[in-house]
Amino acid sequence: MVENQEQGKIEQLQFLEQNIQSLLMQKQTFQQQLMEIDSALEELEKTKGKSYKIVGAVMVESKKEDLQKELEEKKQVVNLRIKTIEKQETNLKEKASNLQAEVLKNIKQKEGKKDA
Repeated sequence: MVENQEQGKIEQLQFLEQNIQSLLMQKQTFQQQLMEIDSALEELEKTKGKSYKIVGAVMVESKKEDLQKELEEKKQVVNLRIKTIEKQETNLKEKASNLQAEVLKNIKQKEGKKDA
């Protein structure tokens, strides 16, 4: 019975680790988007002439100010998503750490009983 509980905790720990990996991949994707947005804002700032944006398969002329506003809004959303993911990541890492400590403690106790 105790071994079943330990096995369940180990499986739960593996599940937490998978979730952490998934969050890290999502975070990396959003960080890439953030870099692209920053790059676009930087290029837009340098632009003196007409500005365009791509909508589907069409490039449409847009006001520079409208594009900047749109990109800044996207940047805020992406930053918010990154912060949310970081909070989830911290919570999962804490749970995983506590669970790992508990499992290791139980394993050491079992080994101590076997030696006695």
